[in-house]
Amino acid sequence: MSILKFSNVSKSFGEGIHREDVLNNIDLEVQEGEFLVLLGFSGTGKTTLINLMAGLEAPTKGSLSFKGKPITGPGPERGVIFQNYSLMPWLTVAGNVGLAVDTIFPDMSRADKAAKVEHYVKMVGLGHAMHRRPAELSGGMRQRVNVARALAMSPEMLLLDEPLSALDALTRANLADEIEHIWEADKKTCVLITNDVDEAIVLADRIIALNPDGTLGAEFRVTIPRPRERTAMNHNDTFKALRAEVTKYLMDVGIEAKVEGTRLLPNVTPIHGVPAAVKEAQEGMIDDRFLDFSQLHKIYPTPKGPLTVVENFDLKVNRGEFISLIGHSGCGKSTVLTMAAGLNSISKGGIRLDGRHVEGADPERAVVFQSPNLFPWLSAKENVAIGVDKVYPRASQAERQDVVEYYLERVGLGDAMDRNAASMSNGMKQRVGIARAFALSPKLLLLDEPFGMLDSLTRWELQEVLMEVWSRTKVTAICVTHDVDEAILLADRVVMMTNGPQATIGKITEVNLPRPRTRKALLEHPDYYEYRQEVLDFLEEYEHGHKPKGTKPGNQEAA
Repeated sequence: MSILKFSNVSKSFGEGIHREDVLNNIDLEVQEGEFLVLLGFSGTGKTTLINLMAGLEAPTKGSLSFKGKPITGPGPERGVIFQNYSLMPWLTVAGNVGLAVDTIFPDMSRADKAAKVEHYVKMVGLGHAMHRRPAELSGGMRQRVNVARALAMSPEMLLLDEPLSALDALTRANLADEIEHIWEADKKTCVLITNDVDEAIVLADRIIALNPDGTLGAEFRVTIPRPRERTAMNHNDTFKALRAEVTKYLMDVGIEAKVEGTRLLPNVTPIHGVPAAVKEAQEGMIDDRFLDFSQLHKIYPTPKGPLTVVENFDLKVNRGEFISLIGHSGCGKSTVLTMAAGLNSISKGGIRLDGRHVEGADPERAVVFQSPNLFPWLSAKENVAIGVDKVYPRASQAERQDVVEYYLERVGLGDAMDRNAASMSNGMKQRVGIARAFALSPKLLLLDEPFGMLDSLTRWELQEVLMEVWSRTKVTAICVTHDVDEAILLADRVVMMTNGPQATIGKITEVNLPRPRTRKALLEHPDYYEYRQEVLDFLEEYEHGHKPKGTKPGNQEAA
């Protein structure tokens, strides 16, 4: 039975030349009791669609109804969980949930209200935190309060607008599992907005893609039996086939090649002695153990005594290797990276690059952070030129300009070089950051979760961009990530770190998959899911913060 229905719905904002069509001709029926997932890129109108369902927006054209009655505004039968927590900071967990109960059930007795609040707070695993305030809670806990508050309103339908996107991968997976358990227990109708394909397949009865033009795209039925255990699904052929099908569809409709590739680099030598960033460049440097981490330690002083964050990190990397560094939050991945960059002092041991000890920051070691840190008032071209002008002091202005424009073209910004950073999306800003790093022609490229702030579909696009540019330069690179698929896609070796404190290398997996790599090709490769399972098994072993006994580090020598 249909519980919610869209009939030829369109939604626009603005008037005249400023009019923007966000959704176009949406025909959709949500069945009672189903778990529907709407999946799409940023900017495809996902949030507008759920706002229409919630009655927070009215359609420009067409009609929508709930149980046959027109939706004219918000209603308690439709509970909404947003991406942002929207909690009252002065109220406790119980107080925030109680506020919703008071609003929806004003005539309920005080004892019944208290029992209702307690029931739903315990349902989301926060019984121990009833009297804490939001400032005392982690991001995951605050979002659980949001879920409890929506459930306490006893809605017939739950509308979830990317409720997990601001959480780390482990918390996100755990809360997604809880939402599924709640849905199964109460048999509510759920509509989830997400940009995560795995999350969609784990939760959905039906997945509908949203196209970039604001129309509904392909529909995918999920026939995998419940419960869908994430690790077990790695061996499920139906999951693999559906994952590949959905991924291919989204990439085909959403990712267009923007690399123009018309420019040649001048023969310019940077200040630190590395030749121009072209294939087979960087002659004269050592090949074996080009980057050598030797018994690396990082120790911080604390009031309770020294705290060893990283210990005995020992890794030998050959020139031209791409290393992915992965592990749970707090395992010291970024600490290792900042020590390699010269931005964080080394407590014990050492790092040698091309035969010389790393001491202090240097443009021979380029870093791309999670936030690109651009000058907002400068154009893309000017942001990249800042580093280029310092690294190529003997080059002419025209040659430097060629370097800048070459890399901006390579990252797909050939038509946006003169745009100010302030007017760019997060994805475009990160493209500028990647172009800036490569334009330095560094000996070592260090990437600290460079796509962590982006939605997963934009990440796919920039991973392809990164791989395309890296394949031309073969610069030695280390990428810190928490994304298993990203780690395998990028790396020659995946280095897995144990939990901190006293984190070290727990395992190393060599990724013998053909290059150049694309996400589509990897999903179809027979060995891909074996590599994925190796990394998932390691992360699961360390998932709950313990340190398994008898874990032996993998081969830490460069292949």
